[in-house]
Amino acid sequence: MTAADTLNSSPNAGQVTLPLILSIAARELRAGFSGFRIFIACVALGVMVITSVGAVSDALRGGFERQGEAILGGDATLARTHVKADEEERAIIDTFGLVSETGTMRTMARRPDASDQALAELKAVDDAYPLVGKVEIADGIELKDALAEGAVVDPALLERLKLKVGDEMGLGDARVKVAGALKSEPDGITDRLTYGPRVLISEATLEKTGLIKPGTLVRWRYALKLGDAAASDNELLALRNRIDSELSDSGFTIADRRDPSPQVTRTLERLRQFLTLVGLTSLLVGGVGIANAVATFIDKRRKVIATMKSIGATSRMVLGIFLAEVMAVAAVGVGIGLALGMLAPFVLDWLFGDLLPIAAEMTVTPLSIVTALVYGFGVALLFTLWPLGRVERVSASMLFRDEVSSERALPRPWVIVSTVGIALALFAFAALTSDSQRIAVFFAVGLVVVFAVFYALGLAVTWLARRVPRPRYPELSLAIANLGSPGGLTRSVVLSLGAGLSLLVAVALADASLVRELQQRLPSSSPDYFVLDVPKDDFAAMRGLITRQIPGAVLDEAPMLRGRLVRLNDVPVEEVKAPPEAQWVLNGDRGLSYSDDVPPGSRVVEGEWWPKDYDGEPLVSFEAELAKKLGLKLGDTVTVNVLGRNVAAKITSLREVHWESLAINFVMLFSPNTLRGAPHNLLVTVSLPPGTSLSTEGDAMREVAKAYPSMTAIRVKDVLVMVNDVFTKVMTAVRAAGSVTLIAGALVLAGALATAQRRRILEAVILKTLGATRRRILTAHFLEYLILAAVTALFAVGLGALAASIVVTQLMHVPFVFSVSAVALALAVSVGLVFLFGGAGTWAILRAPAVPYLRSE
Repeated sequence: MTAADTLNSSPNAGQVTLPLILSIAARELRAGFSGFRIFIACVALGVMVITSVGAVSDALRGGFERQGEAILGGDATLARTHVKADEEERAIIDTFGLVSETGTMRTMARRPDASDQALAELKAVDDAYPLVGKVEIADGIELKDALAEGAVVDPALLERLKLKVGDEMGLGDARVKVAGALKSEPDGITDRLTYGPRVLISEATLEKTGLIKPGTLVRWRYALKLGDAAASDNELLALRNRIDSELSDSGFTIADRRDPSPQVTRTLERLRQFLTLVGLTSLLVGGVGIANAVATFIDKRRKVIATMKSIGATSRMVLGIFLAEVMAVAAVGVGIGLALGMLAPFVLDWLFGDLLPIAAEMTVTPLSIVTALVYGFGVALLFTLWPLGRVERVSASMLFRDEVSSERALPRPWVIVSTVGIALALFAFAALTSDSQRIAVFFAVGLVVVFAVFYALGLAVTWLARRVPRPRYPELSLAIANLGSPGGLTRSVVLSLGAGLSLLVAVALADASLVRELQQRLPSSSPDYFVLDVPKDDFAAMRGLITRQIPGAVLDEAPMLRGRLVRLNDVPVEEVKAPPEAQWVLNGDRGLSYSDDVPPGSRVVEGEWWPKDYDGEPLVSFEAELAKKLGLKLGDTVTVNVLGRNVAAKITSLREVHWESLAINFVMLFSPNTLRGAPHNLLVTVSLPPGTSLSTEGDAMREVAKAYPSMTAIRVKDVLVMVNDVFTKVMTAVRAAGSVTLIAGALVLAGALATAQRRRILEAVILKTLGATRRRILTAHFLEYLILAAVTALFAVGLGALAASIVVTQLMHVPFVFSVSAVALALAVSVGLVFLFGGAGTWAILRAPAVPYLRSE
């Protein structure tokens, strides 16, 4: 029984009832999903990306929450820079539960003969360390036994210094035996950003090195274990309340097992948002394929629709039947995407589990599933309503006559309003679930512009192709005729390929700009070394030593302390709602300094600098952009905790800081009378004259290390290379994520070519019957695809470059660089995709026999 028979025999014929609509839709789908493969693939791809991003993020976050105690080294931690807890503070901390004290700092590890040295991350631990988890050492040595003999060292450092277990190494004033090779430490991920391999020593050994002096940059951390079992949320809340009341002005930062590394959590969340936007983009690009598939589906059902209307079905009922069919197909695509996305954590764990700092646990939150469902069904409905709504406006006679005469009809107003409403709802959902509404707005506006431009471009190419004079070259004439034909590929190809390419070009050009900034601009204008923990009294002698070894070397110095912002005006920083890009200033310790003059690389843009020899109330100059994001202005007060003491200072100037110069600069610079009396060391930059050989440079820095073993010299170029290496890996991942959109465009392109396949085959059959050779037909199609690819790539490059320049200059504040190689890649990809799918379609057309198609017509 056909759908028309079911409608005619139904006792509810003529009435729009949901059971009847669903019954007819189910009967229509009995033939399978032929014609909907591209539709399903487009939906499944976008939903898979969104679901997999959510699943991986949930798995890592779930691992953080469940393994937070081991990652943190306890139920909670207190941390402070420069100063250990004094006797009174330690007595209070001991009342909270079991306590383990550790101190971490950067230092230079040396060979015994001082012939070579390398930057290392030193970690001194007490006998209670670790409270949770276990330090793994090669050969199964116990940590206490190893630390009693000397140090446990990362194998990378041993390789760098050509040392082995049993050898000695220089740390500060002491020579320490390498007692074991470190395999893993349970709480390593919660430490600050590390620039060198880890060295574990006991607190007694740390005392022997002489590295700890007043003002030394050392981070003291106190891990707390409240009981035998993991502390409950109520116990952690009670602990925080006790710390706030009993250690209110101590300057300790607090973390607990629920979020052991806020910085990692924020990074995961931002990555999740970016990749979700990529998945949504692929869905919207795939929406073109959805619209094509629905239009083709309606085209094949014209006689069925006409028959339904002829026997009494209302337009609303016809719309309901086919909408139910299409949404059932969308449900299949969403289901496939969800299933594949859920597998992502398992695949990630299987491929990279050993490299991850935590074990990913399969924990998918309802929000991740709801997000994928909303985007999947929302985009499917968005691109389905319009072609379905147009059928509702067409009469039965026109549907029959449409075999020979097509007529375009706009949907009813309620369909247009619903389509716009769904688009706005998707935008609102993306904005509300995004950490940065600004980025969400940029994204939405960019998508609208991209779709509008390429839709208009497709119409323009079609319009122009219909009106240009036909050239005498027959193959080119046929290609232009195909571009202007009503049922041609122009609009679908331009829209689907253009949207994907625009994103790919934008990502590639942003990548090129950032890499150029790191690789070329920074090294040419930066110092060669940063030297930490230089005692004030030793600076003149150290400068003399370096300038004797390397005449022309320039040394700049600035006082260096660490402190934590605790209040903005009278508001505790924990209650300040800062934007994500400024939140880092409020978290943890910041570098602080004082100066009589505005430092190089800074410019006062608002307010006035204090006079020399100023001796009034504490004053501070704040970095202008961050002050704006934090809502600070001239006259406001900021309170910082330095060495366990709260210092309140009034903002009298705002500075524009050129961080890219790598000159010594700070977010907060204080008037000298505010911090001069606090114990501190100096931060020194060393700029070597051009042409200084590596051997001369190395000899000079080794002499510095011998004379001043407590100082830490960081070679800027090495750090930049390391950062650039990490950045390159990140951008490779971003490019891979961006290519998902191009894959969606390729699917749509394949669908568009498949949709036009029947008309193309009939055209080729007629041409072959009239005497056209395969070469002529192939050349005509080649020229058509070449024109489409060239026009699309040209506009995609322009739009992608515009988007990249806005993102790079406005959001990342980096100069935009136009990369010819990125553009060449976009052109190669566009031409390759079009010819890949177009060539496959043309080959099928050329192989089609003529007789069956001529007979069927």
